[in-house]
Parts: sequence; structure tokens; C-alpha cells
Amino acid sequence: MAQSEFPLPDVGEGLTEAEIVSWKVAPGDQVRVNQVLVEIETAKSLVELPSPFAGTVTELLAEEGATVEVGAPIIRVDSAGGTIELEAPGNEGDTLGVVADTMTTIGGGRVHRPEGTPAADAAPAPTAPEVPGEVGGAVLVGYGTGGHVASRRRKPANGAPAAPDPQRAVPRRPSGPSTVGSVIAKPPIRRLAKDLEVDIATVSGTGLGGEVTRDDVIRHAQQASVFQNLQTPEWPTDREERIPVKGVRKAIASAMVSSAFTAPHVSVFTDVNATRTMELVQRLKKSPQFAGIRISPLLVMAKAVIWACQRNPTVNSTWTDKEIVVHHYVNLGIAAATPRGLIVPNIKDSQSMSLLELAKALEQLTIMAREGRAQPSDMANGTVTITNLGSYGMDTGTPILNPGEVGIVALGALKQKPWVVDGVVRPEFVTTVGASFDHRVVDGDVASRFTADIASVLEEPALLLD
Repeated sequence: MAQSEFPLPDVGEGLTEAEIVSWKVAPGDQVRVNQVLVEIETAKSLVELPSPFAGTVTELLAEEGATVEVGAPIIRVDSAGGTIELEAPGNEGDTLGVVADTMTTIGGGRVHRPEGTPAADAAPAPTAPEVPGEVGGAVLVGYGTGGHVASRRRKPANGAPAAPDPQRAVPRRPSGPSTVGSVIAKPPIRRLAKDLEVDIATVSGTGLGGEVTRDDVIRHAQQASVFQNLQTPEWPTDREERIPVKGVRKAIASAMVSSAFTAPHVSVFTDVNATRTMELVQRLKKSPQFAGIRISPLLVMAKAVIWACQRNPTVNSTWTDKEIVVHHYVNLGIAAATPRGLIVPNIKDSQSMSLLELAKALEQLTIMAREGRAQPSDMANGTVTITNLGSYGMDTGTPILNPGEVGIVALGALKQKPWVVDGVVRPEFVTTVGASFDHRVVDGDVASRFTADIASVLEEPALLLD
């Protein structure tokens, strides 16, 4: 037997451990190169690890729920069997959770792919070995295998192709949406439903042929949440519940404690008549240019924060003890509540985006966060953050700074309230803008001007027009 062990790779920027969430294979299963083996949770995100080996699973070396250090072996595979055929590219596209731009190789190293590079172009197409028990060290895990893939089967001496062995061959998995249980939905949509605790069998699909879409799942989850909020659950029979502090929750706790007790926070608040922002949002929703893109007041808020950073550059900076680094770009963080905890992915170089480009980036970021696909690189190097408390009906709050940043802005709920306009009380859409700052960098006058600039844009979005 040619036993091969797969060590837990570093799927992020210097992460040291991960939790085994669920195994996708069991001892005795035959696996292909790039087949998903296990789902793990790091301090940043949920990740599916693809197999670097083709063969038969002989042993799982870590239990579900266990925390494993990077480099420790997690699975053992007998790669001596020579009848496993590698799949052609494209057949696993909807079933693999590719680890962003950091992938492992069989030798345990890492290969980085530039953002936007197609998977098949990430590396030269590896050639499958002809000799049983040998695994080519150049195979890149997770990106598929580009071009024609040779079979691992032995060829007869006369050179004719070997007949398929029905007992050893592994059936190919369809690339389209899964129809398990008469529900048509792609694997990422099924994973989203699982994360949101939605029974996908109860979701009505609005896609082509009745396919369940991402919006269908999210809408169903929101409706279920409203219904649940109207009910009072029974008290659990157990007197206590103990929740282990690990993974994303552990990382959140460490970051918030560090931020709260390292940076001296100062907060300011102001009420804003955001009626014209609401009018702009409605116009954008009806615009053909923005068709199919989710538009909300957060888009105007994001543009306002970028504008305010340009006018008050010290808010868009980093404190290092020795110096203040003022950034001449805005990596705009958006605090996102996910089923596994709070994360803050950011939109890189948002200052150079048009309103349409920013709207698309916000939508992609939101989808990525909800599906648990945000990677450490998506959350690194943020410069200023927005937290949208209004999405939960809150008027305002005192947000804690995202570590490494000196400014964070909270957008409250937009509600119709009495507002005095030219001496007359009228119903207007009103919101509260709150912001916290690192007082080592941002003085009271800068904090006030920055917050007032944001309020000015929400009151009159035309200020954003060139």
C-alpha cells in the first residue's frame, strides 16, 4: 500500500489552526483529485479543502469538532490503486469550495493566483502519472486540471486503451444544479441554505425551471426570521448551554478586546434628514443602468464616507506607535453579520470606483460574506469601516474600531419622523449617523467635520456629482 497523508494547509495569512467542521468522505470511499474532503473553519472563514490525491480513504485522523494545528495530518489515503480516473476541468466547478487565491500543493507549499485569473490558467496542466502509487507533485489542489487529463489506468502492451473497470471507476458528478429531493439548486445555494438554517425543500424556486436562487433562500430566511420573532420559544430543558469559544468567535473576541483597550475611543452622533437619499435610491432602482443590482441607502453612505475621507485624510489612517500612516486610498470595510459571526471584508481601492462599480462591489461583498466565502485577504488592509445598524432597526450605536483603523461609521435606521423644514413640521426620512475614532489620531474637530461631511451627503447626494 502506498499511504499518503494530507496535512492541514495554511489556507490564510499566517493562520495556525482550524476546526474540523464536517467530513465529506469516510474510510473506504474512493476519492479523486480535487474532490472535496473536509469543511474546516478558520479564525476568518469557512473553507472546503479539496483532495491532492486520488485513491481510497483509509483513515480520518481528526474528528469533527477537533481543532487541528496547521501541518498536522488530517486524512490518510491509499494512492496505490491505479484505476481512479481524473476528471476533466469544469465538472467540479459548482461543487468545489476553492480556497480563494491560496491553494496547497501535494508537497505542502502554497501557490498564489492573481485575482481574476481563470482557474484553468493558474498553472500548467499537470499530467497524471501512469504508474500506480505515484502522485505527481505538480498537481495544484483546488484549481482543477487544465486541458486534457491522462488516465491513471494501465494501458495494455499493444497500446490500446484499457476497458473501464465498472467496480473501480468513479462516476462523474454533474456540473449543473443538483436535483436531490426534487429541489433544483446548485451546491453553493444549498450550503447557504444550511448556514441560514433554511430547509431548502420548503423554498419556492424562481429561477429557470424552478431552480432555487440565492435571493429565494435569503428571502425565505428573512420571512422565517420575522415569523420566529413573533413567537416566544419554550425554555430549553437544560439549565445551561456551554458554547466553546473558538474559530471566528475567538478571533472576534480577541480583536474587540485589543481594540477597546488599546485605542482610546471617542464617539460623535448627528441626526440627518435623509429624504433625498431615499429619493435617489428609488431613482437608481428604476434606472436601467442599475438593473439587477441591489440598491440601498448603504450605497450612498459608502460614497459619502469615501468623500469624507478625501476631505479629512487623517481619519483614513493607521496608528503604529512610531508614526501615523495616512492612506491615499480607501479600502472600505463593511461589517457583516454572518451565521458564524461578525466579519469585516473590505472593498479595495473604493475611492476609484464609480457609483455603479461601488454598487456591484457592495453586492458581491454581501453575497460573499453571507455564503461564508470571505477569505483572510478580503479582510486584510482595511482603512475605514461602515457598520449598518439600520438593517436591524437600530437608530445608532457606539461601534468599536476595527483593529488597525482609526475610524468607523454607524448608519442607523431610516425612518419617517417629524422634521422641521422652514418652520414647518413635516414627515421626513431621518437617520442618525454615529462614528467612533481613535483619539490618538483624530481630534474632536476632525471627528466632527468628518461626520458632518457624511451627513451633508446624506442630506444632499448631489454633492457627490463631479
